[in-house]
Amino acid sequence: MSAKRKSPPPATFINRELSWLDFNQRVLEEAADLSVPLLERLKFLAITSSNLDEFFMVRVGGLQLLKTQGRTRRDAAGLTPTRQLQLISRYARKMVRDQYNCFQHDLEPALHQARIRRVMSPQLDQEQLRFIEQTFEDLIYPVITPIAIDPDQPFPLLKALTLYIAVRLAPAAGEDTSRFAVIMIPESLARFMTLPCVDGHEYIHLEDVVAAFADRLFPGEPIEEAVPFRITRNADMQVREDEAPDLLVGMEDILAARRTSPCVRLEIGQHASTKLKGYLQQALAVDPVFLFQIPGPLDLSAYMGLATMAGFEEFKSESWPPQLAPDLRPPEKMFDVLAGRDVLLHHPYDSFEPVIRFVEEAADDPDVLAIKQILYRTSNNSPIVAALMRAAERGKQVTVIVELKARFDEARNIEWAREMEAAGVQVIYGIRGFKTHAKICVVIRRESSGIKRYVHFGTGNYNEKTARLYTDISYMTSDDDYGADAATFFNTITGYGQSVRFRKIDSAPVSLRTRLLECIENEAARSQQGQKGHIMAKFNSLVDPDLIKALYDASQAGVKIELNVRGICCLRPGVPGLSDRITVVSVVDRFLEHSRIIYFRRGGDPLYFISSADWMPRNLDRRIELLVPVEDAMAQNKLFTILKTCLRDNVKGRELKEDHYHHRKPSKKSRALRCQAYFYELAQQAVREQEDEQRRIFKPHLPQSKRTER
Repeated sequence: MSAKRKSPPPATFINRELSWLDFNQRVLEEAADLSVPLLERLKFLAITSSNLDEFFMVRVGGLQLLKTQGRTRRDAAGLTPTRQLQLISRYARKMVRDQYNCFQHDLEPALHQARIRRVMSPQLDQEQLRFIEQTFEDLIYPVITPIAIDPDQPFPLLKALTLYIAVRLAPAAGEDTSRFAVIMIPESLARFMTLPCVDGHEYIHLEDVVAAFADRLFPGEPIEEAVPFRITRNADMQVREDEAPDLLVGMEDILAARRTSPCVRLEIGQHASTKLKGYLQQALAVDPVFLFQIPGPLDLSAYMGLATMAGFEEFKSESWPPQLAPDLRPPEKMFDVLAGRDVLLHHPYDSFEPVIRFVEEAADDPDVLAIKQILYRTSNNSPIVAALMRAAERGKQVTVIVELKARFDEARNIEWAREMEAAGVQVIYGIRGFKTHAKICVVIRRESSGIKRYVHFGTGNYNEKTARLYTDISYMTSDDDYGADAATFFNTITGYGQSVRFRKIDSAPVSLRTRLLECIENEAARSQQGQKGHIMAKFNSLVDPDLIKALYDASQAGVKIELNVRGICCLRPGVPGLSDRITVVSVVDRFLEHSRIIYFRRGGDPLYFISSADWMPRNLDRRIELLVPVEDAMAQNKLFTILKTCLRDNVKGRELKEDHYHHRKPSKKSRALRCQAYFYELAQQAVREQEDEQRRIFKPHLPQSKRTER
């Protein structure tokens, strides 16, 4: 690695937390975009709410902990933890106002016109009133339990991100102090209660029903107010691996600790009295700057269920089913395909089915000797996990690294780990001191020519559900060098081996950062020698100061740098004398942009990479990640098209100018280009062309014995 370069001043960096809030604001813009189908807009609004929940749990929780510890160290942008919290409070309050303006003044009236109506208690007709009263008596009353709060006892332990009703009761006879109670809204019951109606869909919130009949829970006690609220707890906790002899037990302890961690945010209905707000704030020890009075229904993330409900298809996005090329469809075997060529898939436009079938065929193939795979986040009923267990039960050597520290998926991963162990899979609970975030599966197969390795590298998780929602890259190959690197990679991280030099790939925390810096610096050196320098990169987040400094230096050396950064970007582009030649574009559309692709012109002999890693210190220094060169010409052309198209998007693309994002618009000279729609058209076109070609080729059915001898 080159000598450490002098740090640019803090003004040349954007604060990470504020950049993330800007990203969530871009998502919120999609909820307000009238050109987006109505229920898709509701979905975007729900996503912003869910995103903000996680932000408070992790980022705000971590900063509050630093503040409590008296830490004053400034970040790259020159902000202390205390100052960051002040700015976050200001930004978050604006975001909440924007969310509810969008919901109440835009989406809800539009939903009403679409015959999807929220009904408040005073608006119920007689039939609906009888319906909810009967439902309350039969279904809700037996489930809920009011908890009276004794001022002489500890405050009840409340569950994070769960709705409650705060009840203030009139003082007891002869006293002048209000009494308080809480009612937990049962998570086992649907949040949206469907009401009988003649036309369309009418619903009422479960918490509104509970509040309407709260007097039946406190017979004879006058209720002065009943207001919904919920809390967010700090989830920024990590197991001390040097003190945890059993990582699985340590992770279970972390999950338990989150249930009692400090409260970092209190949300309460806007009609709450000063007395009730003050009581809850003091009892929960909430910083006043993170007490939010909500002018509408709490937890807008719950509206994801309403946005995806059956029916009302005219208000949803057009269906884009993933495409499966004919030469990858059964009865073609994935091993036969990969023996002849490399395969690069662009999900979700290209189906994830070949990746699932790759593992399933490996589980069932008698010539497969072993499977090694990393699992970071999987689905609830994962076909890949099922195939791995089936392979182990059939006597194959199956080794799986299950990352127990995958935040908010810890419980599911613990469950998978135990089930796979019971099936005979050799399970490794991550790597001590690091998160294992690489996406790789290697299959070792015995063939007539000897042992052959087949490898899948990815930018996304082995999760067939998110593979329909996130854009990612799969690269599948039987190339001997990739196979040797894959075997060495697994043997190095699962054993006590020292770091080694791979033939093609690079890994974090060993060489990935070094390789990226070398490539950036080489591009700058070529530019200084008079060659054309060009870097294109696509990833989720750009935070790492060293890489940002290297990009600044390359820009000043004359390199054209085009970055497609979905979320956090701490680099400030377009600053005269610093980053004149750097452009940053963020695309927010129906699919979550998640793929990581990198291109270096290298004097006309370009380098292409895919990676599991974002350009953040945690990915480069504290995680097991992979950087994989793509050398197949057809695959390179596909990656180049992806990069150029994302960078030119003028429908869903926003360009960062110094520290503000500007929505791009088609000009009079340029046609509208929406990259995600264009990629889907390309996937459809590729399938049509292959189908047309296959119709001109006659293939006889061969006996099974001859097929397997090929």
